[in-house]
Amino acid sequence: MKLACWNVNSIRARHDRLMAWLERTEPDVLCLQELKVVDESFPREALAELGYHAAVFGQKTYNGVAVLSRTEAKQIVRGFGDDDPQSRFLAARIGQLHVLCAYVPNGQEVGSDKWAYKLAWMSRLRAYLDEYCSADDRLVLCGDFNVARDELDVARPDDWADSVLCHVDARRAFETILDWGLVDVFREHHPEGKLYSWWDYRMLGFPKNNGLRIDYVLATKCLAEKCAAAEIDRDERKGTKPSDHAPVVAEFK
Repeated sequence: MKLACWNVNSIRARHDRLMAWLERTEPDVLCLQELKVVDESFPREALAELGYHAAVFGQKTYNGVAVLSRTEAKQIVRGFGDDDPQSRFLAARIGQLHVLCAYVPNGQEVGSDKWAYKLAWMSRLRAYLDEYCSADDRLVLCGDFNVARDELDVARPDDWADSVLCHVDARRAFETILDWGLVDVFREHHPEGKLYSWWDYRMLGFPKNNGLRIDYVLATKCLAEKCAAAEIDRDERKGTKPSDHAPVVAEFK
């Protein structure tokens, strides 16, 4: 099984790139973040022509998550079951696999209301795992977490120190989610680090490789043990109108 995670930064802007990437790489499951469209505007028909079903939790202009799969998703859950207006979480059963797709808030500035929302949102994610999921299940949590786990995931740590992406409180919240019973499968295959999934559009971030790894495929132990490979498709950040994120791809036996 090939499973991937990709913040496309607008499904409309990245439509042609997404379709070409799917045709070329043929993942079985793809978790998407930052759709920036309502459900009705999601390109279901074009994806169906490529053999993909889509579970979608969209939002106009901002946010939005989706899970694409060869097998139709069942037991779809959109959001955490509260009154949060932001579309950032979707869970579904795909065969025997429990898939969770998350787009964690950026936080904007440490100490701001959006920063408090980010930390609270990550706590809600951990609470969801506690209440509705089992660490003994074949489960993957994929998404843009807007957190670089540690200094191995940051090209220039001094430049990002205490930012919303690297602050100790955000990293602590991320580790709390991992501690539920999840394995960072990319880190397992690349313990040396210094490989990134996001580069700022500004200041020649990508040409200078001034990147951060903030996109993750996290798996329960029983599934992580079957992970044969994990890579970041850096080439997808090149060319015309790329997302600022590159896909993270994991293959399981």
